[in-house]
Amino acid sequence: MLKALNWRKSSHSTPDGPNCVELANLHEAGAVAIRDSKHPEHAHLSVPRHNFARLTTRIRTGDLDS
Repeated sequence: MLKALNWRKSSHSTPDGPNCVELANLHEAGAVAIRDSKHPEHAHLSVPRHNFARLTTRIRTGDLDS
Protein backbone atom coordinates (compact mmCIF):
# COMPACT_ATOMS: atom_id res chain seq x y z
CA MET A 1 0.00 0.00 0.00
CA LEU A 2 2.73 2.53 0.89
CA LYS A 3 4.42 2.20 -2.49
CA ALA A 4 1.19 3.37 -4.12
CA LEU A 5 1.24 6.60 -2.10
CA ASN A 6 2.31 9.89 -3.62
CA TRP A 7 5.44 10.58 -1.55
CA ARG A 8 6.89 14.07 -1.77
CA LYS A 9 10.24 15.21 -0.49
CA SER A 10 10.51 18.08 1.95
CA SER A 11 11.80 21.32 0.41
CA HIS A 12 14.37 21.39 3.24
CA SER A 13 15.84 17.99 2.33
CA THR A 14 19.18 17.83 0.59
CA PRO A 15 20.28 15.06 -1.80
CA ASP A 16 23.27 14.00 0.34
CA GLY A 17 22.37 15.43 3.72
CA PRO A 18 21.30 13.72 6.90
CA ASN A 19 17.87 15.39 6.93
CA CYS A 20 15.93 13.75 4.12
CA VAL A 21 12.23 13.44 4.81
CA GLU A 22 9.31 12.47 2.57
CA LEU A 23 5.61 12.90 3.32
CA ALA A 24 2.48 11.25 1.97
CA ASN A 25 -1.14 12.12 2.62
CA LEU A 26 -3.15 9.22 4.06
CA HIS A 27 -6.52 10.64 3.00
CA GLU A 28 -8.79 7.87 4.26
CA ALA A 29 -7.03 7.65 7.63
CA GLY A 30 -6.89 11.42 8.15
CA ALA A 31 -3.15 11.13 8.71
CA VAL A 32 0.26 11.95 7.27
CA ALA A 33 2.95 9.32 6.62
CA ILE A 34 6.58 10.30 7.16
CA ARG A 35 9.64 8.36 6.00
CA ASP A 36 13.38 8.73 5.54
CA SER A 37 13.92 9.28 1.81
CA LYS A 38 17.39 7.70 2.02
CA HIS A 39 15.75 4.44 3.17
CA PRO A 40 12.22 4.34 1.73
CA GLU A 41 12.03 0.58 2.26
CA HIS A 42 12.33 1.03 6.03
CA ALA A 43 9.47 1.70 8.42
CA HIS A 44 7.47 4.92 8.28
CA LEU A 45 5.68 6.97 10.89
CA SER A 46 1.99 7.83 10.57
CA VAL A 47 0.50 10.66 12.60
CA PRO A 48 -2.98 12.19 12.67
CA ARG A 49 -3.16 15.25 10.43
CA HIS A 50 -4.01 17.62 13.32
CA ASN A 51 -0.96 16.45 15.30
CA PHE A 52 1.26 16.88 12.26
CA ALA A 53 -0.05 20.43 11.82
CA ARG A 54 0.75 21.19 15.48
CA LEU A 55 4.24 19.76 15.06
CA THR A 56 5.03 21.82 11.96
CA THR A 57 3.74 24.96 13.69
CA ARG A 58 6.03 24.33 16.66
CA ILE A 59 8.99 23.77 14.32
CA ARG A 60 8.30 26.99 12.37
CA THR A 61 7.98 29.09 15.53
CA GLY A 62 11.19 27.68 17.00
CA ASP A 63 9.35 26.20 19.96
CA LEU A 64 11.39 22.99 19.71
CA ASP A 65 14.81 24.63 19.35
CA SER A 66 17.18 23.91 22.20
